[in-house]
Amino acid sequence: MKKIFLITLFLIGAFATQAQELKWYTDVKEAITVSNKEKKPMLMFFTGSDWCGWCIRLQNEVLKTVEFKKWAVDNVVLVELDYPRSVAQTPELKNQNNELQQAFGIQGFPTVFFTSAESKDGKINFKGLGKTGYVAGGPSAWLTVAEEIVHPKKS
Repeated sequence: MKKIFLITLFLIGAFATQAQELKWYTDVKEAITVSNKEKKPMLMFFTGSDWCGWCIRLQNEVLKTVEFKKWAVDNVVLVELDYPRSVAQTPELKNQNNELQQAFGIQGFPTVFFTSAESKDGKINFKGLGKTGYVAGGPSAWLTVAEEIVHPKKS
């Protein structure tokens, strides 16, 4: 009986952990569709996941925290645009990410760009809301900046 209880507890824990995982899109067209359907802006995370120390730090200190996950589920569609040095990417993904880096004028990593977009006649029109990068002070400090971009106070 004790074994069944432990197995059940383990399975519930596994499902709860799985439910907390966020969906990070890598296909921007798919993310735009979801963003428009859910009426949420996109959070576009430009990162060098395997070489950029500040990117890794932002991931660990903010993007992987419970506070961020709770906020992100309600407020944004997540898009990861990665520029790795030792991880292979498909030519299509590499091309998409390079085009977006150029389109948004990204010169340093990490950069987090908040935007909405619509696709018309095969062309994508982005409406920038704001951007940030690493913010010292953990998830609450970073989320304060993000919240001001996503939900600006009207003056």
